[in-house]
Amino acid sequence: MRKVRKAVFPVAGLGTRFLPATKAIPKEMLTVVDRPVIQYVVDEAREAGIEHFIFVTGRNKAVIEDHFDIQFELYNTLAERGKDEQLERLRALQPVPGQTSFTRQQEPLGLGHAVWCARELVGDEPFALLLPDMIMHSQESCLKGMVDLYDKSGGNVVAVQECDPAEAHKYGIVAKGAEVGEGFEITAMVEKPAKGTAPSNLYINGRYILQPEIFAILENQERGAGGEIQLTDAMIRLGDSQKMFGFHYRGDTYDCGSPEGFVEANLAFALRRPELREVVENVMARLSGASRG
Repeated sequence: MRKVRKAVFPVAGLGTRFLPATKAIPKEMLTVVDRPVIQYVVDEAREAGIEHFIFVTGRNKAVIEDHFDIQFELYNTLAERGKDEQLERLRALQPVPGQTSFTRQQEPLGLGHAVWCARELVGDEPFALLLPDMIMHSQESCLKGMVDLYDKSGGNVVAVQECDPAEAHKYGIVAKGAEVGEGFEITAMVEKPAKGTAPSNLYINGRYILQPEIFAILENQERGAGGEIQLTDAMIRLGDSQKMFGFHYRGDTYDCGSPEGFVEANLAFALRRPELREVVENVMARLSGASRG
């Protein structure tokens, strides 16, 4: 079984829900406490053993590439000022030379198209796909658990979580089959099922391990919802010839693609920081009291 060495990060989206903040700054570079959203997702991939990070970018996204590059002037200034702790923190986040690749999605044709744009960089091997809007927190990262399951099951692995059954029509939903290790076989997959028709309340949360055969399917995939090339549609076709497995993730997920989820993520990650917790709790108590008054 081929090891999962590469990960794809589709970061070409416009981030219109965060305008005007994202007029000049990519939404992936908005910070949760003191780190860009994309950094949390890359760190998750690194923890899972990923060796090559592939970013599918778009216009005005060059700052993402700059973020993962060495900034000599900054490093030298920190060294001269004796800011050793900050310097080491930056170096620890720095990918080694040749570990990152960037390609363009030249048209906004959907997630499936963004994944297809990475085909030459991925090549003929399995790969992880991480949606950068979704950041997660758990003792063991979501992708690490997925890789562990993949090492036992092979095939394709999709991370899922439980949602309110009344909200299932908003998500991609899977049907649960026989248990396999820490996961289960997926017997059906539906993108945004009509209310009352969902086969379960397990929704796809933005983490995937896919076999390279998905690229040939995406190349000929007809446009689906919203006039875009939908990844779920291609995965349903891939499931006709390959096994699909679900990894039931039980940690916390924050949708930083929405203002509400972004605010929640900032509060949650700030409260986990010992040096910030008391300050944040005091501010929340004060603002909560003011709103009641």
